[in-house]
Amino acid sequence: MRISRLAVLAAVVLMAAPAAAQVPAQTAPSADPGVLFWTPERRETDFRRMETVTPHARVPASITPRLLPQGVSLDLDVDAFMQVERTAGLLVLQDGKVRFERYGLGMTPSDHWDSFSVTKSLTSTLVGAAIRDGFISGLDAQLTDYLPEMAGSGYDGVTVRQLLTMTSGVDWNEDYADPTSDVARLFLTPADPGLDATVSYMRRLGRAAEPGTRWHYNTGETNLVGVLVARATGKPLAQYLSEKIWTPAGMADDAFWMLDEQGREAGGCCLSATLRDWGRVGLMALEKGRTSSGSIVGDDWFDQATRTQADIGAPGRGYGFQWWTADDGAFDGRGIFGQTLHVDRERRLVVVILSAWPTAVGSERSAARAALLARIDAAVDVAPQF
Repeated sequence: MRISRLAVLAAVVLMAAPAAAQVPAQTAPSADPGVLFWTPERRETDFRRMETVTPHARVPASITPRLLPQGVSLDLDVDAFMQVERTAGLLVLQDGKVRFERYGLGMTPSDHWDSFSVTKSLTSTLVGAAIRDGFISGLDAQLTDYLPEMAGSGYDGVTVRQLLTMTSGVDWNEDYADPTSDVARLFLTPADPGLDATVSYMRRLGRAAEPGTRWHYNTGETNLVGVLVARATGKPLAQYLSEKIWTPAGMADDAFWMLDEQGREAGGCCLSATLRDWGRVGLMALEKGRTSSGSIVGDDWFDQATRTQADIGAPGRGYGFQWWTADDGAFDGRGIFGQTLHVDRERRLVVVILSAWPTAVGSERSAARAALLARIDAAVDVAPQF
């Protein structure tokens, strides 16, 4: 397994704007080769303006934004890292205070940056909210109870829990370098009449293993989780995100969620938000979904979601409910091209890294990111803010 196998969605392959889009694309070409194959220059320019490139739904800012007061600044030399790793934003929060904040690649504090598969962690949290709200009966409910169109497919007998942990056993190819892989073809394949695009594609897949017996990274599956949430709640994902997370957690700026060709949010990818709002997402997870207006999810949701539920074959690492987990209790939301939301409960620490790596994934770049996080830990340990 590649250590940095961290997620992408075929919905990032850009298409002409559908009529249902809430934020119309201004420059969406009809034959774009897809974000996986953009030039480095285009990535560095367009990752911070994706809502103008392809259709997105707007998630309004909270009218009572959470303040992020300044803490004691950390002494960190990150210039070389940011240059080599093409970093657009780096934020370190501890105890809800800003200890380090730096921008690059022309990004400003008001710019939105595409998170790619960090979005998965938000989509899984919406499942927790839907269970708490009574829209989904529980983790062991079967997918086909909510999406009967999946009956007779490889998803027969697959539970919500198995979707969240990517242990459905369904066959899937997530090779980002292969334009014929499932992840690249998901939204290039015309949907069967009357079906959701994700449902149409995913119901064609065969089974490679019995449900619950094998972990296999599958972005299309998180798209299916998004369809499940939208169907169960009767609300578009952007609306439910606004109601359950963006407003109560006090996000200071609008966010934008990419839409597929049918005008539906892609659950597995591509929410764009500011650097500080990604920090607020991390604080929401650190605080287990508790906000000033109440809890977003059940009391034990984040305890389950952010501990290892599936063995990924990497010592000391695992997978929870759409979070990458570590034996030391830290957990991450991660996306291609270097997007990182790192949460360390022991240190009460949140680190956000927004990037435009030259490649979608890469072991050397993942190692450089790990080394930076270790340097941040060390800096925090020797320089407490009190």
